[in-house]
Amino acid sequence: QVQLVESGGGLVQPGGSLRLSCAASGSIFSIYDMAWYRQAPGKQRELVATINAVGTTNHADSVKGRFTISRDYGKNTVYLQMNSLKPEDTADYYCKAVVKITPGRNTFDYWGQGTKVTVSS
Repeated sequence: QVQLVESGGGLVQPGGSLRLSCAASGSIFSIYDMAWYRQAPGKQRELVATINAVGTTNHADSVKGRFTISRDYGKNTVYLQMNSLKPEDTADYYCKAVVKITPGRNTFDYWGQGTKVTVSS
């Protein structure tokens, strides 16, 4: 099995910064894409940023210039640096990893349990 454990959420004032981390562990042969999603109260889960196996990144328009996704391949960990936070960034943040457990077999999506980010004065 594969486990994803997120950390780094919390309460921050508008304009502040937080850094989220998500570490993958377990029966991992290789990890392809990793991503961050978020879900605000009463809203659908939305994609925030992705990073693939060679480091190519994409960020949602709503966070471009403020959030940066990065990855430590040796530690199977993905990060989300969040700067200039706004109240509308308040949400539960989830990481996802596309993982191959067995060579030559299909990949599977695994999700973390979520970490809460609250931006408020």
